[in-house]
Amino acid sequence: MRKITAGLFISLDGVVEDPQGWHFPYFNDEMGAAVGAQLGSADTLLLGRKTYDSFAGAWPDRELAGAEDAEMGKTLGDARKIVVSNQDLTFTWRNSEQLKGDLIESVTALKNEPGATDIAMSGSVSIVRQLLEAGLLDELHLLVHPIAVRQGMRLFEAADTPLPLRLVSARTFETGVLNLVYALADSAMSGTYENAKVNLPQGDQ
Repeated sequence: MRKITAGLFISLDGVVEDPQGWHFPYFNDEMGAAVGAQLGSADTLLLGRKTYDSFAGAWPDRELAGAEDAEMGKTLGDARKIVVSNQDLTFTWRNSEQLKGDLIESVTALKNEPGATDIAMSGSVSIVRQLLEAGLLDELHLLVHPIAVRQGMRLFEAADTPLPLRLVSARTFETGVLNLVYALADSAMSGTYENAKVNLPQGDQ
C-alpha cells in the first residue's frame, strides 16, 4: 500500500492560510530540500482544487521560463496530478485528472494502486483534515515558522475528541523553522498529575 504524505507551511500559532504572505523570508536551501524530498520526489500528487489552481497558475509558466525553479516546474508537470473537487473541472496542465466518487473510498483505492513513490499532498487543508480523521494520511510534514500570524485558518479545527500523533523526525533549520514529521498514533497517551509529579525536582532528601 502506498503512503500519503502531506506538506504544510504553518505558523507558530497554527495558521496555514495564505502562507505566501509570511513564509518566504524563511525559505532557504534547507527548506527547499525538505519540500523537494516530500513533494518533488513524488510521481503522484493529490491536491484540493484551490491548491491545484494555484499550482497550475504558476508552475507551467515557471517551467517554460527556464529559470532556477524550472526543474521543479517540470517535476510537478510530469507528475500525475489528482484533483479533489465537487465541481466538474477541465484541465490545461498536463497529467491532470479529477478524483471521482467518494473521497475516502477513492483515496483508499488510490493507496492500493501500484506506484514507485509516496503520494504527496501540499496545502489542501480540508482534505488533510478528512484523511487524518479517516486514518489514511501516513505522514504530516509541518514546516513550523517562528512567527505568530494571529489571523487566518488554522490546521486543526475544534472537535470532540483529540487526534493523537507521534513524532517521526525533527530538524531545526538555520532560520529557526522546525521541520517536524508526524504520523498518526495508535492511541492517545494517558496519565495524571499523580504520575507526573514524580518527575518534579524533589530537593534534598
